[in-house]
Amino acid sequence: MNRPIHFEIHAENTDRAIAFYSKLFGWTFSQWNGQPYWLVKTGEEGTPGINGGLLPRQGPGPAAMAAVSSYVCTTGVENLDAMLTKAVAAGGVVAVPKMPIPTMGWLAYCKDTEGNLFGMMQMDANAA
Repeated sequence: MNRPIHFEIHAENTDRAIAFYSKLFGWTFSQWNGQPYWLVKTGEEGTPGINGGLLPRQGPGPAAMAAVSSYVCTTGVENLDAMLTKAVAAGGVVAVPKMPIPTMGWLAYCKDTEGNLFGMMQMDANAA
C-alpha cells in the first residue's frame, strides 16, 4: 500500500504563509540549503503524521470555488471550534463549515492566507 510521505504548500507570499501556519498549528519552518524552499516540521519524529515543504507559487493562485475540488491535507486538532476561530484570527477563512463525519469526528475546511484549501478534524466517535 502506498502512503503520503510529504506535502507542499504553495504560497504567493511565503513569509505570510509561514506566519499563518506557525500561529495556527505551531509548525516550524527552516529554509533548505539557502533555496526558496522551507522544510515544515509538523511534529516530533515517531509520532503519527508527515512533514512537508513550503515554496513560492509558480503559477496563478487557486480560483474561488464553491466546492472542494483539490487534494486536501487534513490536520488533526483537539478542539475544532477553537481552531476555526484561530484560523480566522490568523487571516484564514472558513470554506466549508464544521460538519459531522458519523462515528469519526468533526471536519471543516478552511483557506489559508494564500487561498490554499486545508482540512481540520477533531476525532469524536459520537459525532452524528
